[in-house]
Amino acid sequence: MMLALVLPALLATSAAPTSPAHSAMPPHAITAVSALPTDYAQTIAAARAERVKQLTTPNGWLALIGRHLISPGLNTVGTAPDNSIILAAGPPYLGTVTFQNGTVMLTPAPGALLTIKDQRIQQPTELIYQGTAPTTVVFDSANFYVMMRGDSLFLRVKDRAADRLKNFAGLDYFPLDPTWRFEATWIPFNPPHQVNITNMIGQTTLTPVPGKAVFTRDGRTFELFPIDEGGAELFFVITDLTAGQETYGACRFLSAAPPQNGKIMLDFNQAENPPCAFTPFATCPLPPKENRLPIRVTAGEKNYRGEHH
Repeated sequence: MMLALVLPALLATSAAPTSPAHSAMPPHAITAVSALPTDYAQTIAAARAERVKQLTTPNGWLALIGRHLISPGLNTVGTAPDNSIILAAGPPYLGTVTFQNGTVMLTPAPGALLTIKDQRIQQPTELIYQGTAPTTVVFDSANFYVMMRGDSLFLRVKDRAADRLKNFAGLDYFPLDPTWRFEATWIPFNPPHQVNITNMIGQTTLTPVPGKAVFTRDGRTFELFPIDEGGAELFFVITDLTAGQETYGACRFLSAAPPQNGKIMLDFNQAENPPCAFTPFATCPLPPKENRLPIRVTAGEKNYRGEHH
């Protein structure tokens, strides 16, 4: 039933933008793909339904309620205004977080009910922040863990009762348009290039770029640089001339399967808003200059109409 309702809207197409200037098409660039998989619309609909499911989980991006810098030494934590880290939810005095010599220790306040893996903690406990499974501390309807951004450590706080989660406004998309689906040429960099990537909180990191994807639209050639995040897919941070109006002002994200035989599929119908479009407490990367497309990309996810500030 859900797909039956979604597919008619998905199959509507928008007009391709016109280009004021056209350049000769180089032999290595590939034009938009016309042959679509027979289940293309269903695949897109299923992916978008899964995206809503992930966004609205009790521990997803909409549950974020805080990002707090951990200063060296002792940090008091809680909702009371005399704490050095003031939380938006939880007890007045949750405990202290001590950062010293690269180690973060949590000491619960007397009477505070804190758990790690369903076990109450009452003694000083180290909070692991390296690796893929940081120590998560649960209290009331909320939780926090330590994350590293650049050379700094932060407490990232989530709450399953967060207003943004309860008031999720849904996602809006441009009509599905097959002309924004490209089989691009993949040009690897050997060795990988290094590009400065700045995030939303002003930190800049030298990041490897394994290659570039080259595609054409309306006779113009464009290149996109993926940044290496260690995953199997290629990850692009992009922006275009719809930014700040129809789409989120900072950027959108686009993922692609690894290249095969020197080709890579770029489908802008699958472009998504970054977490920063939904919460001010995320630390999203901004696009490198190579990924600032001088055209209107009228495909993929539109700007979020719900609260995100």
